[in-house]
Amino acid sequence: MAGSVKARKAIRHTTSDWMAIEQERGISVTSSVMKFNYRDYEINLLDTPGHQDFSEDTYRVLTAVDSAVMVIDSVKGVEAQTRKLMEVCRMRNTPILTFINKLDREGMPPLDILGDIEETLQIECAPLSWPIGMGKSFKGTYNFYRRELILFTPGQERRPDNEIAIRDLNEPLLDEILGSQANELREDVALLEGAANPFDPRDFLNGSQTPVFFGSAINNFGVRELLDTFVEIAPAPLPRPTTTRMVFPEEEAFSGFVFKIQANMDPAHRYRIAFLRICSGRFRRGMRVRHHRTGKDILIANPIIFMAQDRTLVEEAWPGDIMGIYNHGTIRIGDTFSEKEPLNFTGIPNFAPEHFRRVRLKSPFKVKQLQKGLTQLVEEGAVQLFRPLLGNEFIMGAVGILQFEVTMARLKAEYGVDAVYDPVDYAAARWVGCEDKKRLAAFQMENQSNLALDAEGNLTYLAEGDWRLKFVAEQWPEIHFMKTRECR
Repeated sequence: MAGSVKARKAIRHTTSDWMAIEQERGISVTSSVMKFNYRDYEINLLDTPGHQDFSEDTYRVLTAVDSAVMVIDSVKGVEAQTRKLMEVCRMRNTPILTFINKLDREGMPPLDILGDIEETLQIECAPLSWPIGMGKSFKGTYNFYRRELILFTPGQERRPDNEIAIRDLNEPLLDEILGSQANELREDVALLEGAANPFDPRDFLNGSQTPVFFGSAINNFGVRELLDTFVEIAPAPLPRPTTTRMVFPEEEAFSGFVFKIQANMDPAHRYRIAFLRICSGRFRRGMRVRHHRTGKDILIANPIIFMAQDRTLVEEAWPGDIMGIYNHGTIRIGDTFSEKEPLNFTGIPNFAPEHFRRVRLKSPFKVKQLQKGLTQLVEEGAVQLFRPLLGNEFIMGAVGILQFEVTMARLKAEYGVDAVYDPVDYAAARWVGCEDKKRLAAFQMENQSNLALDAEGNLTYLAEGDWRLKFVAEQWPEIHFMKTRECR
């Protein structure tokens, strides 16, 4: 099943965690795409890392989705990374469904979790299912939507006879099944019906309310209720903004943008895949489309669809679909493809890194391999590469420290490059620009020791700390110091 969780002793990973480092550590390192059918619907699932050190990849992926599923640990409640991701969703009013996980373990009381979500994330909760007990006393959930009781049996797949229709909570059958927990359920339901927010589809679609479900994903319990509701209420592909106009999915002309690049999905073949979100029109295999950054028409002969690292050729695709294009170094994140009209989709960000390391080779004979490996990994957007104007060092920048370790592991596994990273005296980076070319040249001359070019040739100021950045900005008021920039 798409995204199903496996847990056998030391092996613990999801279907979408296909990298060796992901399976070893039990964490997602990179976003992956899975296309699957559910009922009569086709769903493109973009599984993103939850760890804060991989947040930049997640931020960009959120620009390609129409809705999101937020998973909350019932033991830990709302975590720091969830707050950051909520800010990105709020910028686009992304509709969010919430799944509160790990009810088979002792955790926070359900009302406390809802209060934590509402207070921390500033979003209204509308529970559509409700748990009966937790941990060892977890008996199942009550579905408000369908007035059904769904029973839980640890370690077993759910069977059809696990579902019991309860039209009236005063039925004696409820006491037979739940015992003393029946009255607790009645009290909780009465409290929720009197005090909780009723579900409003309009509030959900504008991102101000989230329907909430409870369950245990590792036991595949509660997931079906979430999916059943998702396909009924989640929006179909939405319009997308460009620099010139809004692009609607119903338009006949094909258009789409690249939000992610992944190198070495197949270790036997050293190609890169560009992930393209289709925004309008119908794509047909063998189409010629315009790559607007280069101004060239290209033939897409072998487009692919994904199931994690597994892929198959696609003959046609529609708005909302994610397809892969083989990339030989000419495609970048943020690139737009369309049939005729020149378009440039907006809102695909690059973030200034917060951590920096100098790359040091163990073998001086691997310089070319290092350069190739870093170039291809930087194209993915997980780390950024800077070449100082003075000297020929490789300086990596990342939003999270763990990215450096992942990059070194991938350089060794995928490119045969044995390298290490050393600390460097930088703590902040800003892209710089100025309308006055003479002032920019003067700034460049005076600050050469702190200036570098990123992988795309953009001038960047590397500062020892925020205090230094503030001082230089005050000295040069004409210069723009940018913390983010659009991928173009």
